[in-house]
Amino acid sequence: MAQKKSLKELIEHVIREGGSDLHLSEGKPAAIRVSGSLVPLMSLGKITNEEIHDFVTALMTETNRTIFLRDKEMDFSYKFNDDVRFRGNGYFQQGTISIALRLVPKHIKTLEELNLPPILETFTQSQQGFFLVVGPIGHGKSTTLAAMLELINQTRSEHIITIEDPIEYVYEPKLSIIDQREVRLDTKDFATALNGAFRQDIDVMLIGEMRDAETISAAVTAAETGHFVLSTLHTNNAAQTIERIIDSFPAEQQDQIRIQLAGSLTGIFSQRLIPRISGGMVPAYELLISNNAVSNLIREKRTFEINTVIETSIEQGMIDMNRTLAELVRSGEITPENAYLYSLNPKVLERLI
Repeated sequence: MAQKKSLKELIEHVIREGGSDLHLSEGKPAAIRVSGSLVPLMSLGKITNEEIHDFVTALMTETNRTIFLRDKEMDFSYKFNDDVRFRGNGYFQQGTISIALRLVPKHIKTLEELNLPPILETFTQSQQGFFLVVGPIGHGKSTTLAAMLELINQTRSEHIITIEDPIEYVYEPKLSIIDQREVRLDTKDFATALNGAFRQDIDVMLIGEMRDAETISAAVTAAETGHFVLSTLHTNNAAQTIERIIDSFPAEQQDQIRIQLAGSLTGIFSQRLIPRISGGMVPAYELLISNNAVSNLIREKRTFEINTVIETSIEQGMIDMNRTLAELVRSGEITPENAYLYSLNPKVLERLI
């Protein structure tokens, strides 16, 4: 009989191998993601029914387990040995339990350590406005936001609040006061927490995810009324992000949200993590800086022209994704094949490479 697997040994395996994710599914071997690739831990054998239920018990609070068994899915956070945190999601598939765990490093890396553009630092000096980090799941959005928030924490005396589901990075207050609220544990939902924030003397807000029109509306209003708001969406680029926000509202409300967004948006940063030839991952990115031209395009329902604005506004600090990809190819960081794979307009990229 195979020895019963422990959560401890699986997590230690992730840490030892430099993994980013751990996947646990009944009837399958555990798997870890290393440098973007999934590696099954075949030598440990398949996870049994008893083991997956032990993992659920270890990872989730009693309240979360009750919700998980009722709703068949649950976001949660888990702390291991006081210095390692995971963001987790439990779900059912074909009547059996699966768990995905994402490692959240204790050390919050700087923008420089993340190989991100220095211009992002200028946004951390904003006193009010709306800044979004967007991209597919698993491409470092939370890490970028954490780097920006930590820079504010180190350089400004502000009251910062984060609203997350679940809490990922844990911040140590430096110059700023930081309150971190977790949905279900500390507040009913994102919208409720945001509405309460207007009475909490807050300067900076981090919203883990904008999931509905009510949350988006409260976030945009906060950005209009003297707060600096950072958040994220699972969108591909700046133009799509703006359209996604507007389309979240009923038709009769869309003109109003266009006006509000045009007046409050400061920037949208879109990023991808691409396999590096020498190992690991390297970011490629797009940056839209909201200026008068961008604001007018949003108001006038001409967001389809935003890609052109980015391409022609490099001297103003905007960054075009294809140019970033081309530079990474020329510097030998990534392969041309991966550049084309991650480009949203390969024909333009071909001319740049």
